[in-house]
Amino acid sequence: MMETDTTSRLVTLNIDANDPILLARFWAVALRWEVGEANDDGVLLVPTDGTRFDILFAPVPEPKVGPNRLHLDLTTTSLDDQRQSVAQLIELGGRHIDIGQRPEEPHIVLADPEGNELCIIEPGNNFLAGCGRMGSITCDGTRQVGYFWSAALGWPLVWDQNEETAIRAPDGTGPLITWGGPPVAPKRGKNRLHLDIAPFAHVDQQAEVERLIALGATRIDIGQGDVTWVVMADPDGNEFCVLSSR
Repeated sequence: MMETDTTSRLVTLNIDANDPILLARFWAVALRWEVGEANDDGVLLVPTDGTRFDILFAPVPEPKVGPNRLHLDLTTTSLDDQRQSVAQLIELGGRHIDIGQRPEEPHIVLADPEGNELCIIEPGNNFLAGCGRMGSITCDGTRQVGYFWSAALGWPLVWDQNEETAIRAPDGTGPLITWGGPPVAPKRGKNRLHLDIAPFAHVDQQAEVERLIALGATRIDIGQGDVTWVVMADPDGNEFCVLSSR
């Protein structure tokens, strides 16, 4: 499957934040991206590595509760790079956490200053070979939802084994998006990380919403009120937003 102008494109990874500036500065160092525009909608993080979407840290009052269904895996180029990355992020407010990983596993699990999980992946990891610093948006999710997002974005499946799936932009830029298969952790309210997508300029937003519904998405109300975007959930119940055509 190839990305075409009949699909949506990924515009933003949206991350809820109690302190958007603090998290943007942390993740700018973590990803080696740049802090961009800040306004009432939040603080933008702009890629420096050819990734074709931004990250927006959007202000919310409620704290994180329970583990996230989505987290980022960051690649490293050497053991020194891995150690230095960990030390640098701990100095910026990160911390080691235990999510059940085994002591012999070579990746290191941290949380950012607001508790969002992330993994610092060991050098030479074959699965993420060829990816930049952001190796993967890693998700709890079923095989069905991997197929849904492949069709929604027009990103081909690059992994489909043992109920695990992964997709990547057809031109090979940016990270993988992966789903680990069952069991899927139960949702505990709205996800703190979600994707914002948008149809191409000549495609009507409502027509794209109907296409996504046919693929298995649903429209949902999270109290968004009268806004220009449409809030939806994928087949696993994860929220995402369909922005206006662009």
